[in-house]
Amino acid sequence: MIIDTTEVQAINSFSTSESIKEIYGFIWMFVSIFTLIFGIIIGVLVIVWLEREISATIQQRIGPEYAGPLGILQALADGTKLLFKEDLFPSRGDIRLFSVGPSIAVISILLSYLVIPFGYRLVLGDLSIGVFLWITISSIAPIGLLMSGYGSNNKYSFSGGLRAAAQSISYEIPLTLCVLSISLLSNSSSTVDIVEAQSKYGFWGWNLWRQPIGFIVFLISSLAECERLPFDLPEAEEELVAGYQTEYSGIKFGLFYIASYLNLLLSSLFVTVLYLGGWNFSIPYISIPELFGINKMAGVFGITVGIFITLAKAYLFLFIPITTRWTLPRIRMDQLLNLGWKFLLPISLGNLLLTTSSQLVSL
Repeated sequence: MIIDTTEVQAINSFSTSESIKEIYGFIWMFVSIFTLIFGIIIGVLVIVWLEREISATIQQRIGPEYAGPLGILQALADGTKLLFKEDLFPSRGDIRLFSVGPSIAVISILLSYLVIPFGYRLVLGDLSIGVFLWITISSIAPIGLLMSGYGSNNKYSFSGGLRAAAQSISYEIPLTLCVLSISLLSNSSSTVDIVEAQSKYGFWGWNLWRQPIGFIVFLISSLAECERLPFDLPEAEEELVAGYQTEYSGIKFGLFYIASYLNLLLSSLFVTVLYLGGWNFSIPYISIPELFGINKMAGVFGITVGIFITLAKAYLFLFIPITTRWTLPRIRMDQLLNLGWKFLLPISLGNLLLTTSSQLVSL
């Protein structure tokens, strides 16, 4: 048998190039994930600083000002303090559930960031079911809170965990129906396709104008999902002594607050993607992205401006939940459940039926 050396060399070079591509792919994947996590951490620190400054302004008092310039390092100082505090365990609690609960709450929310597009094709996972993957993964977080409350062996903690689970179930359904209406309008469940569908019509094509009822329901449901006032029943200090967090200390206690702010930032980003046009910034009759070529990833400038527009919209929206915290009083548990089941659910169903009918008529 005669062996052709040129064929052997070609096969070896092909296998070598494939190996190099695989190694490059793994390195690029880890770099992308690290960049996303680092950006999320910075974003959470900014939210904490913004909330303290806005809260101080609303209450006419001085906010953080000593830890770093304008107090921007105060959240970092608080996190470092919690990191070095003693980690206590309840003597008669379930230690495994007690330890795993906070981690589940944080990890489930972090995974949802995989489908957030920060620019044109600038997303870790452009999945065809992106928005519903977010809803599915974020539904796991209340399980972590319930595990934490049950594992604490404390009636106040357990009541807080049960409230978190009941609240999540009540408001997850209207939120999902609003997302389904957006998917029908966009003919896709991909987050990237939803943004691109809005960019076709410029400023007036934002789903905020096409789905005003769905936007209001989504806003209220997202506040309840993030357990923000007036929906912070699982952590009601006057009734439950901080709820499922009662027995926690140190970094585990800090993980609950990290999960809360991660969820708040995630909800703001999804409002930006679903209703505010994502990375597109258009004013009536003028499309800014088309002028600068942002939609087609026009180099580093296009990527940078797209990320800036997405984050600017998200942080401007954050003023609503922050100011709501210091404006509205906490509602009762029966009022919370009645609002979800008897008011928001029928409205979101009606909105879905109207959207479906309009799509059928347009066909």
